[in-house]
Amino acid sequence: MELVAIDLEGSGAQDRDHEAILEIALVPIVDWQPDMTRAYCTLINPQRPVPRRSWISPGLTNDSLSTAPTIATVEPELAHRIDGKYLVGHNVGVDWRLLHRRCPTITPAGLIDTLRLARTIDPKAQHALTALLGRYELTSQVHRLAPGGIPHRALWDTVGSALLLKSLATRLLGEQPDPETLHKAAGIPTDKSAAPVATQPSLFDPAG
Repeated sequence: MELVAIDLEGSGAQDRDHEAILEIALVPIVDWQPDMTRAYCTLINPQRPVPRRSWISPGLTNDSLSTAPTIATVEPELAHRIDGKYLVGHNVGVDWRLLHRRCPTITPAGLIDTLRLARTIDPKAQHALTALLGRYELTSQVHRLAPGGIPHRALWDTVGSALLLKSLATRLLGEQPDPETLHKAAGIPTDKSAAPVATQPSLFDPAG
């Protein structure tokens, strides 16, 4: 089972069919650790102005996005890195819904959701990515592996999800869970209809 952590930053679910990808990061997971030597991260030019919104991270400005490649330009690279592999992310169904809408030919083997694992372990706890990374004492590792990154930027969140997977999976399933067990515990359908449109949280929403 080949695993690739993913995070997208988008213009917001309120844009519905017109939601744009603004940034994407992919990091392979090897032996339960993010392989930063093969990490990939890029801004995406939405080819239209994007209004400033509370959940859009600093740095994702119209000026910076205007010089980035378009999603059509990077789609072959994304397909090369994703096709046939399992995508890992925090609430990964939301990322997959948007990616599938913009790049419908990309075909991962499946989706592994760290949010689903976290809710199974402790349904009443805070399940925001930053909260979980703090609880499992992983925040400093994320900063070390993604220097200069911040929460709610694609690479930082992708590395965080990759590190969180091991902590959650071993806590719930024991050391070195087999692929079938992991997929049963954390897998969600790739059918885009299975990933409902989520309410877009504020950048500073602790539950996001």
